[in-house]
Amino acid sequence: MNKSKKVIIVFGTRPEAIKMAPIIKAFLRDGNINPVVCVTGQHKEMLYQVLDFFQITPDYDLELMTANQSLCGLTARAVKGVEEVMHREKPDMVLVQGDTTTAFTGAYVGFLNKVPVGHVEAGLRTGNKAEPFPEEVNRRLIGQVADLHFCPTDVAAGNLIAEQTTDAVHVLGNTVIDALLAGTALLGDSWKPSPTELGAMATAEKSVLITLHRRETFGGELDELLNALDRLATDHPETEFIFPVHPNPNVRNPVIERLSGLENLKIIDPLDYPNFIWAMSKATLILTDSGGVQEEAPSLGVPVLVARKVTERQEGVDAGVAELVGTDEEVVYAAANKLLANPSKHQIPNPYGDGHASERIVATCIEFLNTSK
Repeated sequence: MNKSKKVIIVFGTRPEAIKMAPIIKAFLRDGNINPVVCVTGQHKEMLYQVLDFFQITPDYDLELMTANQSLCGLTARAVKGVEEVMHREKPDMVLVQGDTTTAFTGAYVGFLNKVPVGHVEAGLRTGNKAEPFPEEVNRRLIGQVADLHFCPTDVAAGNLIAEQTTDAVHVLGNTVIDALLAGTALLGDSWKPSPTELGAMATAEKSVLITLHRRETFGGELDELLNALDRLATDHPETEFIFPVHPNPNVRNPVIERLSGLENLKIIDPLDYPNFIWAMSKATLILTDSGGVQEEAPSLGVPVLVARKVTERQEGVDAGVAELVGTDEEVVYAAANKLLANPSKHQIPNPYGDGHASERIVATCIEFLNTSK
């Protein structure tokens, strides 16, 4: 088994862990390249829920999370920590995923140290630097330094080509679908959700799963969304609303203040990955501002209302599996009302992948490393 070449895989948040886990597993199955897993611990508790589920043990944990940290402070600590790991490991490539501060710093440190950079989920764009913030700019900056661009769709590749990034652009699918299918297989048919509040989703006539965490909605826009949810829960007493609330106090405090006391709306702690998969599969509809959920839900046939003004995942909207509803109370209320009035699972193929993206990414990395000097 030839493991003379080494790839450092850098990530720090739960969504990154979900999308990187299948790649790590694919490297281990292949056996030709040694994957070194470096986590920044940007979302430590939620991060390890995913790693434990997929039986992945990091080689390095930088433990960068601090209370009320600024993006600048996180960036500075991540640059220093990732560089120390790179100097120790001397990798042949660094892989980053998506658009987080961790992804940007991992790519930038790789560039500064003349280590080739592979960008998983490359090419997503909204065209608006402020939404999502700071993720849109992180993606653009990573695109400038990456040597391999692993795009999930033709649309993403087209965005890079329009920016005159034409070298090493590969359309290979989104690894989130690989993770979802692998996670569903690990759950099996006998899986029982652990939070008692989730149990009602199995027997309820209809249910709504809610995830909201984007920093650009903090304040008035979040209030609009919570007003819509209050009205929906009141007008649909037969429907179970499940709201796993992000720990950020800018989200958690307004949610508890505004929605506590509604009998059919359960405010719960963030779900681990297996429970979240189960909840998505049982939902009648999902209201979210998450990027990953927009990609996962189509494989389960669940319609998604995207609580954002713009999305870098337009493919789902164009395919009819997602609807961009923004944050206006009346628009969100009307869209959810319509879906609850005629609930159904859709049969539209997932536009984001077939479950084999990770294998393609690993094969492309190996080919690159075997042919590069």
